[in-house]
Amino acid sequence: MDQVQGARSFLATGDAYDAFMGRYSRSLAEPFADVAGVTAGQSALDVGCGPGALTGVLVARLGADAVSAFDPSPPFVAECAARHPGVDVRLGSAEAIPFDDDRFDCALAQLVLHFVTDPDQAAGELRRVVRPGGLVAACVWDFAEGMEMLRHFWDAAITVAADAPDEAQTMRFGRQGEIAELFDSAQFDDITESMLTVSSTYTDFDELWAGYLKGIGPAGTFCLSLPEARRSAVRGELFERLGSPDGPISLAATARCAHGRVPG
Repeated sequence: MDQVQGARSFLATGDAYDAFMGRYSRSLAEPFADVAGVTAGQSALDVGCGPGALTGVLVARLGADAVSAFDPSPPFVAECAARHPGVDVRLGSAEAIPFDDDRFDCALAQLVLHFVTDPDQAAGELRRVVRPGGLVAACVWDFAEGMEMLRHFWDAAITVAADAPDEAQTMRFGRQGEIAELFDSAQFDDITESMLTVSSTYTDFDELWAGYLKGIGPAGTFCLSLPEARRSAVRGELFERLGSPDGPISLAATARCAHGRVPG
């Protein structure tokens, strides 16, 4: 999936995103900012901000005037700006970041790299907008094993439709070393990898299933593209894979993370 297609799969309200992925990205934002060493006195860029989960954490730590953000989805740009007054939120892509050279002390890309068309160009842009000695960090879900909400869905979908576009097979950067390799090719210094794990609890299976029906991201887009009978079959398969739960469901989500410094 290229960035244009990726952006189209996120043309939804912030509330819809929150019901599906935002419940995880909000929990992920704090430990991700910790890994990136975000502290008071810095200026920060939220790369591919969505409706603003990470933006809010950056604002809490740095103040709105020190935070900027951008996203290729117009609805998300508007939502992020509305949720976080005072933040400079712009429409733009990671391959052409809409900010000046050496503008920021740090740039953080949370759950973004797998939707970028040209990762090498994006890495170059991150290096351009972060000052020498500044830090660039990125994280993405481990689609193969670590992101249970998506892993269980794709396993169920493949059972019903063998050609289902499993994100573990179609997307880059969910495996060990992939983000670090990108940063190394961009000639960042002091590259470090880590893993971050969060979780989310659903009141019941219906709440979990309703998230897929929001049409967010590749899983939601695929779910809504199915004829009703096949969608129902995926639902039934997913229900069984989760043990036919009759109460709350807790699912873990692990992200692979890397950060490095712009040469000084």
